[in-house]
Amino acid sequence: MAPIPITIVTGFLGSGKTTLILNLLPQLPPSYRIALLKNEFGDLAVDSQLASQRSISGVRELLNGCICCNLVGQLGDALFQLRDTVDPARIIIETSGSAFPATLAMEVNRVSNENPGTFVLDGVISVIDVENWRGYDDTSPTARMQARYTDLIIFNKHELVDERKFDDALDRVGDLDVQTAWVKSVKGWVDKEVILGIDGAMIRSEGLREAIEKEREEGLRGEHHHHQDEVEVLSVLLKADDGRPHGISLDDFEELLLSAPKDEVYRIKGLVASKTPPPDSTGDRRTSLDGDGKGLYVLNWAFGRWTYTALSSSQFSVLDDASARLTFILARGESNRWMKKLQKGDLLKLDGDVKAMVTVEKVGGGEHAHYKEM
Repeated sequence: MAPIPITIVTGFLGSGKTTLILNLLPQLPPSYRIALLKNEFGDLAVDSQLASQRSISGVRELLNGCICCNLVGQLGDALFQLRDTVDPARIIIETSGSAFPATLAMEVNRVSNENPGTFVLDGVISVIDVENWRGYDDTSPTARMQARYTDLIIFNKHELVDERKFDDALDRVGDLDVQTAWVKSVKGWVDKEVILGIDGAMIRSEGLREAIEKEREEGLRGEHHHHQDEVEVLSVLLKADDGRPHGISLDDFEELLLSAPKDEVYRIKGLVASKTPPPDSTGDRRTSLDGDGKGLYVLNWAFGRWTYTALSSSQFSVLDDASARLTFILARGESNRWMKKLQKGDLLKLDGDVKAMVTVEKVGGGEHAHYKEM
């Protein structure tokens, strides 16, 4: 059983965290189950009541305290309660006020390490209200640590201010001297491909082949217009010359995953074939559903961390005789450079002496390139 991915959404009061989550729900498959763990001050849970009416499968609240301070010891119990009562595909933790994301991330990792195979941290998202900007308003050690332990900053409500005020917020984050990825929301809407990684439940909900074909068709029609201004997307195919699927070179691929800068590459998602169980960023390995190493694996790389979800080797046919199908979600202006890097062919290889071709295509942009191993 694959661990349940956990996404932490933090930000200052009124920044738009709940709006971000509610705009995320309609983008998910109807059968995909989300559980929400909320931390609020006070005795009423207005936001939770709203969320429970919008297709979230279960809500657990930690009230009257800060989730990163006096309530942190309750986090593990709350996560297990959601797992046992809701059986979610993913858990979203929404914090209140100016919670310190590093503490939460460390607690999730502690629970995961003490209970292998239960949970895994997918990403830490911080929301900034540009109109009423607070929080990253100085270069104090706390602000610097918040930015360092945030995977992605979402600038919200920027449509309500002039460009100068947005540039001021961006400059202040830049003053913290950290390499933190950032995007703008569209009235609280951000594409799910940027916020969430892929997981086995999402693949099963959408259908493995259907999900891949839909992504490709939308890319060719240029329908990724929602996030196209904020991120750039590459579709990458690794296919052997003999037209049969082979295992990828895990050493070379892990070097790619380790070296991808977090402020350039937001997500790497897709399917890879492997002769042996590929290691997660923690070193854990999961065998295929057939009980041996050879099989098909769902990769989810997010901001320097990655996991693999094992599928059955009988599903190799979904690759259409390829050995890997990957999607790279990049920061603005990075797609051309990453196309050239991937074209060189030393980042994506097959095991042994098997020759292969790497095809790189800019989704929605009509650009593509090939590289053939010599």
